[in-house]
Amino acid sequence: MRIGIVTATYPPSRNGVATSTQLFARGLRQLGHEVRIFAPTYPRVAAEPGVIRLPSLTHGMPPDYPVLLPLSPTHSKSLPIHDLELVHTMHPFVAGRIAALWSRRLKVPLVFTAHTQYHTYVHYAPTPPGLTRWAVKRHVKAFAQRADAVLAPGQAMIDVLRSYGYQGPISLMPNPVELSAFAGLEARGVRAGFGIAEDHPLLIYVGRIGEEKNLGVLLDAFEQARLVRPELHLLLVGDGPLKKSLSAKARPQVHWVGAVAHAQVPLYLTAAELFVTASITEVQPMTFLEALAAGLPIVAARSAAADELITPGVNGLTSEANAMALSTAILSLLAVDRTALRWGAKETAQAFAVEARAQALAAHYRQLLDNFALAKTAPRTRS
Repeated sequence: MRIGIVTATYPPSRNGVATSTQLFARGLRQLGHEVRIFAPTYPRVAAEPGVIRLPSLTHGMPPDYPVLLPLSPTHSKSLPIHDLELVHTMHPFVAGRIAALWSRRLKVPLVFTAHTQYHTYVHYAPTPPGLTRWAVKRHVKAFAQRADAVLAPGQAMIDVLRSYGYQGPISLMPNPVELSAFAGLEARGVRAGFGIAEDHPLLIYVGRIGEEKNLGVLLDAFEQARLVRPELHLLLVGDGPLKKSLSAKARPQVHWVGAVAHAQVPLYLTAAELFVTASITEVQPMTFLEALAAGLPIVAARSAAADELITPGVNGLTSEANAMALSTAILSLLAVDRTALRWGAKETAQAFAVEARAQALAAHYRQLLDNFALAKTAPRTRS
């Protein structure tokens, strides 16, 4: 198959959608399919086979988040799209509009994967939040109705789409994780770099340092846990708009790592005892899958995504989204032998291996193409 994927975020961006898209493309190519990624351009980005960079606004934007610009018809005609068999987009906005135009022009199916609780990110828009939230929900619903297939990485995202009013079919298509990246790692250097003794328990959070991640609660929970376990340390891996304000307050044994290359994330995860998060806006976070692949039990605020991935006593624990409950959950897991939990985490991650997930996506594409072809050839009935 010749597949075009239009995305508003792609490496070198460090986020779950970018990582998931890259891994799916890699897995599909290993199965023999041709995948062309149409992604934003970034300052000083290196050329990559199979990745076509589209015009983007970079001036005044965070270096990790250039904004994709609409394409002119002339520009579209100059791109390698004429022989695509289907078009897949990860976004319902500019990238989605481009994908929809191409699919209509080429008369091929349009696939849409909804990855995000879009209404929870309206605080980044310079518009009234109530009106923006309503407009976002309405737009996403309308875009999903235009697609020939709608996918969601987890049940949490299906519930979000239903809450937006979309009642069409949705297929589960969980995100992939590259299990081989977590094999045979030696992480002592991570601890040594931050002066953390080998016998001191280490917690880790990986992700965006933004309002939607509820990091104030996480930091308060850590401080409460340290009252009982004063030797406790916390690594925060990632960057975002709240890093400056949150890191300004001196907190003993909280280490702000900042953004790291995605290839280095497994090393940091392997160094820790527990992955911790207070976020309740996830749908199927790549960071959860990567923590599980590292054999890291998860302590998470209760959410649809957390309940879907975490089985208490098997691979982690969930709690209410407040500091007291989260600190209690952290302390309870630190107090037990976590050998079985580490094994359970790795077992959970097996279902998300990139090879298996790519095969599932390819099978979904093939079925969609078959149905699309049948619909084209089916005789029309007179009304």
